[in-house]
Amino acid sequence: MPEREPPAWIWLKERLSRLRQPALPVPVADEARTAVVKTAVVTDSAAALPADWVAAFAADGRLAVVPMPVMVGSEIYGEGEDDITETLAVALASGASVKTSRPSPGQFEQAYRAAQSRGFEAVVSIHISSELSGTADAARLAAARVDIPVEVLDSRTVGMAQGMGVQSAVVAAAAGQSAAEVRAFAEKRMERTKVYFYVPSLEQLRRGGRIGAAASLLGTVLAIKPILAVDGGRIVPLEKVRSAIRAVARLEEIVAADVASRPAGQQRLAVHHFGNQSEAEALAERLRDKCPDCPPAQISALPAVLAAHAGLGVLAVIVGESSTPT
Repeated sequence: MPEREPPAWIWLKERLSRLRQPALPVPVADEARTAVVKTAVVTDSAAALPADWVAAFAADGRLAVVPMPVMVGSEIYGEGEDDITETLAVALASGASVKTSRPSPGQFEQAYRAAQSRGFEAVVSIHISSELSGTADAARLAAARVDIPVEVLDSRTVGMAQGMGVQSAVVAAAAGQSAAEVRAFAEKRMERTKVYFYVPSLEQLRRGGRIGAAASLLGTVLAIKPILAVDGGRIVPLEKVRSAIRAVARLEEIVAADVASRPAGQQRLAVHHFGNQSEAEALAERLRDKCPDCPPAQISALPAVLAAHAGLGVLAVIVGESSTPT
């Protein structure tokens, strides 16, 4: 962390402080106030951004999150628009049909036009890996329909790994950087971000076509508990472990080694769960002990669009680096 925080980061912290304590506005450095923000950031709900982050920056159009649809039975729900957590959990537990889809190009077109109407001169649109969803393609179709320049970025990742890239883009945009610079900074951060996760069953990943049938059968028949990762935008097996307890313990070791390999003071952690919050909290506490130089992990439920494929009991850890430009 630099000795003196960049104006963009001061501005971001001031915005969050106002959100949490509206009666006590926080003074901001004059240079932070004078930054001209020309670029808006758009993403999708697979980014798993914290609710306070979205609330802080969506109000004035600097950030827009397009909901990704989830179909449970014959009902379609919009991530962030409907409270679908309990409905999805029951569906997953009962083996009911659960499907996901990409947002429509029209939803992205609406977001881009809204940014233009608010005076932004460009948009950086960051989306879930194209290996897992056609969302980036929908964004590109929308970009061709609008007058405002749009940089569409395939994150090649998911969850808060994508979310950290979005946060980095917002920071860079707040510093007044061009759309190309905002995109480059976000891309660089996401390339340095890793996703490791464990699921009790591979069945949901198999049903959704996110992992091969052979791998799913191996896990079921031989009681293998694989540790998975996102590599090149795809879900890949990382290691095979014989029990759930050993799998989670090994997941912690992998994460701790990754954190230790990164620049001191720059590491970030996020932990996702679905239907097992207490396990995620315990995992985050153990990681805090194993990674004493890293800030405590952000803990959040996996977005419904991702939980629909990972299933109940998932534990995912994202390892990244600070979103603040140095």
